[in-house]
Amino acid sequence: ECDNVLVLLSVSQRMSDEVTATGDTGIERGQRGQQTRGGHRDMEGTQRRHGSGVWDMGAGFGTWGACPMLTPALARPDNAVPGDVLVLTKPLGTHMAVTAHQWLDMPERWNKIKLVVTREEVELAYQEAVASMATLNRTAAGLMRAFGAHAATDVTGFGVLGHARALAARQRLDVAFVIHNLPVIARMAAVSKACGGRAGLLHGTAPETSG
Repeated sequence: ECDNVLVLLSVSQRMSDEVTATGDTGIERGQRGQQTRGGHRDMEGTQRRHGSGVWDMGAGFGTWGACPMLTPALARPDNAVPGDVLVLTKPLGTHMAVTAHQWLDMPERWNKIKLVVTREEVELAYQEAVASMATLNRTAAGLMRAFGAHAATDVTGFGVLGHARALAARQRLDVAFVIHNLPVIARMAAVSKACGGRAGLLHGTAPETSG
């Protein structure tokens, strides 16, 4: 059994020019160490083998890691039947929460949303977004196999609407997906509305980062 892991890391804008110029954040050394060891177990049992890389992007780093093994009995994405229930395993609004947190230090942008959210609520939303992104989908995957899920998709760059449309288009049977209630990180819908629907959260097109 194995999880694929995709990690994007960047250097804080608050770091000094000297640090960002040298890229001495320890990321590259850590990646080299993993490649040298040939794979080890971390992140709650996720196995990572050769296949990690680091790219210098000037102000930050991007890293990726993937395990070449495939998990058996994966749910196919095209077997939905009438009567199935759609389940979203994580709340939406991660992108909006991270953006709002950045705006805490940008008075001009903070003024656009301060009437609908407090600084404390933004901090809580940010922590929930981080916890969501750091949580693996292993439990959800296990439940899908245990109860025979008929279809599945992630929700990432194209937002919940984009991925739902793509999933519906792949079904073998004539089915319609109806979405009427969605979990959203607290206050992030109001924040999105206050700043003119930024990032498309209210329209289902906001990018999300899953675990």
